[in-house]
Amino acid sequence: MIGMPNATFWQTPLADLTRQLGANTNGLSSVEAAARLKRYGANRLEVQRRFSLLRKILSRFRNPLVLILLAAATVSAFTGDIASLIIISAMVLFSVLLDSVQEYRAEQAADQLKISVALKEQALRDGREITVRADQLVPGDVVVLAAGDLVPADGRVIEARDFFVNEGLLTGESYPVEKRAMPDGIADINVAQAANAAFMGTSVVSGSAKLLLCATGDRTQLGEISATLRHTPPPAALEKGVYEFGILIVRLTILLVLFVLLVNTLSHRPLLESFLFAIALAVGLTPELLPMIVSVTLARGALRMATQKVIVKRLAAIHDLGSMDVLCTDKTGTLTEAKIALIRHITLAGTDSARVLELAWLNSHFESGLRSPLDTAILEHELHAASEWTKIDEVPFDFERRRVSVLIERAGRRILVVKGAPEDVLKLSSRYELTDESDTQPLDPAAMARATAQFQALGEEGFRVLGIAWREEPATQSHVAVLDEKDFVFAGYAAFLDPPKASAGAAIAALERSGIGIKILTGDNERVTQYVCGQLGIPVEGLLTGTELSSLSEDALSARIEATNLFCRVTPSQKNRIILALKRRGHVVGYLGDGINDAPSLHTADVGMSVDGAVDVAKDAGDIILLDHDLAVVERGVREGRRTFGNIMKYIMMGTSSNFGNMFSMAGASLMLPFLPMLPIQVLLNNLLYDLSEVPIPMDEVDDELLAQPRHWDIKFIRNFMLVLGSVSSIFDFLTFGLLLWVFNATETLFQTGWFVESLATQVLVIFVIRTNGNPLRGRPNPVLAATSLAIVAVGIGLPYTAIGRWFGFVPLPLAFLAALCATVACYLVLAEGVKRWFYHRYPPHGVTRSPILRSQFPLTGT
Repeated sequence: MIGMPNATFWQTPLADLTRQLGANTNGLSSVEAAARLKRYGANRLEVQRRFSLLRKILSRFRNPLVLILLAAATVSAFTGDIASLIIISAMVLFSVLLDSVQEYRAEQAADQLKISVALKEQALRDGREITVRADQLVPGDVVVLAAGDLVPADGRVIEARDFFVNEGLLTGESYPVEKRAMPDGIADINVAQAANAAFMGTSVVSGSAKLLLCATGDRTQLGEISATLRHTPPPAALEKGVYEFGILIVRLTILLVLFVLLVNTLSHRPLLESFLFAIALAVGLTPELLPMIVSVTLARGALRMATQKVIVKRLAAIHDLGSMDVLCTDKTGTLTEAKIALIRHITLAGTDSARVLELAWLNSHFESGLRSPLDTAILEHELHAASEWTKIDEVPFDFERRRVSVLIERAGRRILVVKGAPEDVLKLSSRYELTDESDTQPLDPAAMARATAQFQALGEEGFRVLGIAWREEPATQSHVAVLDEKDFVFAGYAAFLDPPKASAGAAIAALERSGIGIKILTGDNERVTQYVCGQLGIPVEGLLTGTELSSLSEDALSARIEATNLFCRVTPSQKNRIILALKRRGHVVGYLGDGINDAPSLHTADVGMSVDGAVDVAKDAGDIILLDHDLAVVERGVREGRRTFGNIMKYIMMGTSSNFGNMFSMAGASLMLPFLPMLPIQVLLNNLLYDLSEVPIPMDEVDDELLAQPRHWDIKFIRNFMLVLGSVSSIFDFLTFGLLLWVFNATETLFQTGWFVESLATQVLVIFVIRTNGNPLRGRPNPVLAATSLAIVAVGIGLPYTAIGRWFGFVPLPLAFLAALCATVACYLVLAEGVKRWFYHRYPPHGVTRSPILRSQFPLTGT
């Protein structure tokens, strides 16, 4: 039965492949092509699914915190508490809409996922060459390709003439690779080693070929990459952290509500009033501003990052960037300039030679064939004497000889200059230049051995090398042929490299000082990559090739991945495996890439970073777009991400500890008092005023030590901090209860009023203690945060003396109680500062067991 061959069709003998495809070298008939088009579908990639704005908004309501708040709002509506319903609903909708609209606009701004392929191709149909739309091509078609064409689908080369293809966007290889017809196939499963196949989306640099199409559309290598973008990636760091935090709050809320209901039921209090009080406690325990604080903080971070030439497509990616402790990056364009450059032009003595550069430049300048990237690199060097020379004749480049020779003349003197593969040029040379063209020596076996060793040494350093030689010709020589290519004088080598980016070394050092481990994932070979790492000062701790990686199980890969920072000749799917293995080990992983082959990794990483000049598929898959392809921009973005994360954690640590302390005190008071310690409406008002005091948190600065290392969500740490600091708050609440009951003989309304004021004052003012890890008197809060907090405390103290206060059930407080309250609050703040320092000392960061890549387990402590 005729069918599409397997994905590694380049391994199959050509005769077997044509039989599987039911094809031949003369192409298909029009009738058969039409039938196959119906069977296999159009030769196009499926566009990535994108959700509507409405669906994006609805997806946000899966957050446990949002569900708790909606439940509280629903209960408020049923009990007639319209004010609480409006306040809670408005906060939830604002945060959900802000997040959803930001992501939707970013997606609309980014072009839809698309791969540029030639709109029309030359194909063999019915035994003749015709023009066919690229999306109408089918497996079994034979297409004719020439320089400048884009390869329309994956296929096997059946004829080739000097056929070179640029596969950089698919494999990461900087240099064009030669493709040849091979009847027997290739054993290697790696796409980069498939010298007898060409793949969709790559471009023809030179030569011509006939390609037997074996896979089209989504079945191509590019299609497999595109398909990964339609899968839901593993949850990112912020999503996991908020979800786990939400589950913690849900559990505490359920326990607290059940406890209060049980106590009030046993005390024979009215069931409805007890239920409303329990619901008020649940709302009080929930940090209802968290979704809004997160969204506003992230939006503010996005604006600040835009000034750092970083465009944020997904708001949560800012948090993930700050939490990132491993950055995986491609080599080409990130560590290197993504532009081949002539680095050295040297003699056999190893010294730089202007003579070698001149001969190479003249050869490239006068050759008439399609110029390669190596020719372009040579011609970027200025040569003012070029106008003195004229071209007489040429032996064009071909891939059998692997060289080009030009006959040129100046002032009656004619020389033949050859440039090509070093081993071939050396074989054609009988002498070599020692110091200059007038000082030549025989190229004897000893000199040949030195020349070969020098060539191999350059290769070990990652250079792509050309040999340069020349020969004197008679002034009457007007024509040259292949037979004239002999008895050359070997001048030296031209050595090329995709040079390391000047800023990359310093940027990597800065990232590593910030606790971010760097791992290089590239399709290029290990020699070139190791050379680049050496130039940038990146120590190679461990190396894995794609071939070695394919033989490792997931457990084996996880065991080796921490001690390996260089992954060479890896495929897109292998890059994905590496990132998933790092995430399984608890790392927050970033990935920086700009090619088609980087798209799956950008999609899978916690934060995918692409660049403005990247291909569309990479920009579509990325969460963050860098306007400069520079790691220094990443380092600045990381600091902004950590600032954002620091402010989010401030709210969580302050909100949970204060709310838990107050709610615990309320639950405890309900055991002792014959009345409710605070009315449900007073609980909600207290919570609302406290939340208003924390609204300016996104504007606050964070401690320098919080920017120094990555931070991760640690629910256990948050829970312990909440219990310890919340307990301190409860101690002073119970002291206040004692003052009110036994010193001031408080009635029900006076008790509720006095505790309302004390509760509000302590939980608002402790902001200044918890907002910094250090001395609160040294770390200055944002002026708006300070003013808002003090104003809320003033409102809380003054409210009982107003008509609005009476509506809430408050009564004026005795001045003596206010004086005692000031002393109580002062003592509380001093004790809270002491307990905070003890807590951080009790859980020092150096007590954390770390992997070789630095990783902070504590969200608010320096590492």
